[in-house]
Amino acid sequence: MDWLSAKQLKEKIASGKISSVEATKVVFERITKIEPVVGAYISTFEEQAMAKAAEVDKRIAAGEPAGKLSGVPIAIKDNMCTTFGTTTCASKILANFHAPYNATVVEKLLAADAVIVGKTNLDEFAMGSSTENSGLKQTVNPWDTTRVPGGSSGGSTAAVAAGLCYAALGSDTGGSIRQPASLCGVVGLKPTYGRVSRYGLVAYGSSLDQIGPVTQTVEDAALMMNIITGHDPADSTSVDEQTAPIPDYLEKLDEPVKQLKIGIVPSFNAGADEQVRKAIANALNVYNGLGADTIEAQMPHLDYAIAAYYVIATAEASSNLSRYDGVHYGHRTAEPNDYIEVYTKSRAEAFGKEVKRRIMLGTYALSSGYYDAYYLKALKVRNLIRQDFVKAFENCDCIMMLVSPTTAFKIGEKMDDPLKMYLSDIYTIAVNLAGIPGISIPCGFDDKGLPIGLQILTPAFGEDKLLRIARMYEQQTDWHKRKPNLS
Repeated sequence: MDWLSAKQLKEKIASGKISSVEATKVVFERITKIEPVVGAYISTFEEQAMAKAAEVDKRIAAGEPAGKLSGVPIAIKDNMCTTFGTTTCASKILANFHAPYNATVVEKLLAADAVIVGKTNLDEFAMGSSTENSGLKQTVNPWDTTRVPGGSSGGSTAAVAAGLCYAALGSDTGGSIRQPASLCGVVGLKPTYGRVSRYGLVAYGSSLDQIGPVTQTVEDAALMMNIITGHDPADSTSVDEQTAPIPDYLEKLDEPVKQLKIGIVPSFNAGADEQVRKAIANALNVYNGLGADTIEAQMPHLDYAIAAYYVIATAEASSNLSRYDGVHYGHRTAEPNDYIEVYTKSRAEAFGKEVKRRIMLGTYALSSGYYDAYYLKALKVRNLIRQDFVKAFENCDCIMMLVSPTTAFKIGEKMDDPLKMYLSDIYTIAVNLAGIPGISIPCGFDDKGLPIGLQILTPAFGEDKLLRIARMYEQQTDWHKRKPNLS
């Protein structure tokens, strides 16, 4: 039962072949055994989860309808508000924060009868590419525990890869679902900006953040998308369904996209490791064998994505994190001499180095005299990148590229070189700037046995086609079936 997909488990629970209590118990047994090694969770909720599972089983036994997840154990990244447990963002400043409400996606999962087993580790306030910036604990890669799981959703991807849940939610600001999904050998989907409500997601970069699923299979990603998407009046950036209708993502999932045209950007892949580039080339060959054609996509402004992103994201972070001041809520320094020290010492004591770095960068970019030179110019570059994608999609159905230039790197390898760490997101950042959907699917392993991901991109609100294209590859290969040996 350990490695059933979420959809398979949901069907077995709904039919009475497996009980939710049994499935949840197995997950917690595995957490007890493996979590001390992997470190995926900040908090777990065994008593609450078992009670929910028993409730679902009781309703199914009585012949009552169950939700779309029918008692499947699910994990949530710990930057989404829940009324149960703490919402820490992996930061000491929120280590004891109890949210007064549930995020909209959490409400949707509960309404679908998901069993929420715990909240997963992340880079502090989702700022990082390795989950090493967590202020609370270390998460490792299940395929090699000396290596990082990626970030910032490294806890969610490690939990799914290690079998510590059947699916999870992450958040993606510059690749924070797709990059760790690639490094951990699972499926990670970043939806179109506005497709999934951000209400209750603790903000990092408000114009970039997006919640999405982390799963074992493309089919599970489609199942999760059917649950978490939809307009939310509580989120002003949530797109109205009349503007962008929401399809049933499972309905046509197994229908291949006919006469598929794939856009590639050869020059943009040049800086990656040879084994990663080879895996991507082999994946393209699989699509070619299915009748797809590849064309070169002209994207002249992609090289500026990193620079534009780290101006925009840090500026928004500076604004969003100003609320953590030792007064409103969160950590407060023990013995301040005056109100100035309440602010300065509280933030100095509780924020980590990377968060402080990004706050300072963003504050500088927004300061008088530099706003036009940096922030306004970055917004103009962002628009050019968005137009690059619009023009490229006029000639192709999707764009395929790398997710990460390397497989999972050693813990501590890049911590002393922030610029080197930032380049880990070079292939994912442009997607958030443009607001389009992207998915990472397993497409191979390097000679060290570390997973490699293929990134697929489609136009805004094209998740249905995106999932179908990803499913075409998944049905022809078995990379997604391979699991790390943690027993």
